[in-house]
Amino acid sequence: MTSATYNASIPVFRQMLGSLNDVLAKTEAHVTARKIEPDALLQARLFPDMFPLARQVLIACDFAKGVAARLAGVEVPSFPDTDRPGFADLTERIDTVLAFIDSLPADAFADAATRQITIQPGTPREKQFVGEHYLLHYGLPQVLLPRERHLRHCPPQRRGAGQARLHGQILSPGGPCMPRATARSPAAARW
Repeated sequence: MTSATYNASIPVFRQMLGSLNDVLAKTEAHVTARKIEPDALLQARLFPDMFPLARQVLIACDFAKGVAARLAGVEVPSFPDTDRPGFADLTERIDTVLAFIDSLPADAFADAATRQITIQPGTPREKQFVGEHYLLHYGLPQVLLPRERHLRHCPPQRRGAGQARLHGQILSPGGPCMPRATARSPAAARW
């Protein structure tokens, strides 16, 4: 039986990064079909103080690999960043992180919930966590919350398929987590 920490992290990271990969592939196809400069979307910002889309993808990958490695008790691998990554670079990074995550054995997470984790997030000051709190209150939000931002960057006509993939299997393995709308249900008006 796998640990709860493993189940709450690795499958979630696989789902989110796989979904992000799908959204990037659809966005790249859209950019190619419409003859749009790829940097128009990859370097776009939703708000002036936000990172561009490409940087946000790299950050999501870094958090997924870092959280997984620290919870498994292994060293966090380092992957070099490029100045202006293209779609191929981002897809390669996601695939590399997914391969790393898949290489972590489930039994390495046996004591992850109680493991002491110390990080220095961009400052000389250390932050200390117990594994469970690190995952639930620091790691997962950093990977899950940006997913909505990624969808906002992709073309509007491509969002539907990406959203179904992003939201679908995470909460309900049998299909999308959105309520089924019927003529009589209040959800029919919203969906």
